[in-house]
Amino acid sequence: MRSIVIGKFYPPHLGHHYLIDTAVKQSDEVDVLVVDNPDYHIPAQRRAEWLRAEHPTAHVQIIPDIGKDDDSPAWALHTLKFLGYTPDMVFSSEAYGRTWAEAMGCQYVDVDIDRTTVPISGTKVRQDMLASWQYLSGSVRTGLALRIVVVGAESTGTTTLARDLAEALHVPWVPEVGRYYTESIMTGKYQWHDDDFYRIGRLQQAYENEMAARSDGVIVCDTNAIATELWQRRYMGKITKEMKQIAIRDKADLYIITGDEIPFIQDGIRDGEHIRHQMHRWFLAHIKKSGVPHIVVSGDPKTRLQSAVIAAEKMIAKRRMIR
Repeated sequence: MRSIVIGKFYPPHLGHHYLIDTAVKQSDEVDVLVVDNPDYHIPAQRRAEWLRAEHPTAHVQIIPDIGKDDDSPAWALHTLKFLGYTPDMVFSSEAYGRTWAEAMGCQYVDVDIDRTTVPISGTKVRQDMLASWQYLSGSVRTGLALRIVVVGAESTGTTTLARDLAEALHVPWVPEVGRYYTESIMTGKYQWHDDDFYRIGRLQQAYENEMAARSDGVIVCDTNAIATELWQRRYMGKITKEMKQIAIRDKADLYIITGDEIPFIQDGIRDGEHIRHQMHRWFLAHIKKSGVPHIVVSGDPKTRLQSAVIAAEKMIAKRRMIR
């Protein structure tokens, strides 16, 4: 018995997972079709990846949108041509499911169309992602969590601000993995290699993803892999292609850059006082190039925190809706 499930999955939620799980339990094979529309804020490839993470036995594919939501016969022809076979059953939680199945000559299975088992819809999630957070799986949470990233040159108060900001917003914070990594290698021959920066970047991302999955939709990060690119440039003289490939996987919704006007404090492992102001300029240029919204904070810790909280709250209010 071969079945299909189709949807925008924009984004996937527990209702979608319940639908697919129902199809999997009642079928020998299940094809899940993710509708691809370039107007959607979340690319189809990412939505498909999230579904594959939750449903490893289903065959998740991306099907182009034909822009005819109310034309079941047209969608039936499009689906059959895309699949190359006629499915035995269609599982759906939408009103169009029955007419679409009939147009393909398939048996129709209605799954929780009234949303009584899982009271959520894609529309509700898009209207307020954070209010619907409990209905999202771990993989989707990891992908959607809003990330405020604090970056800056050495001894500019990034860790203090990141920790204080997380506390003010009542959200998890992600420490700088690179600091612990540096302390670890100082016990042996202290010499940097490109591989060290690749490891730091991947470890930072892994830590971030774990915190994002267990968060309520917002996390504060003390640096990220994009910042690690600059540390590689600082110690190795260049940013390698592999480092760029790691950093491109970062997600940031707001950067907060700490000013370099405060005194340099030696903590035992810092060695960049002579290059601190230059690195501050590197951070400004690098973050601006990323295209992610950013602010620069300066002054005493209280003033910096106030500026950071205002910027963070504005970003959260704007980004909690998925357009």
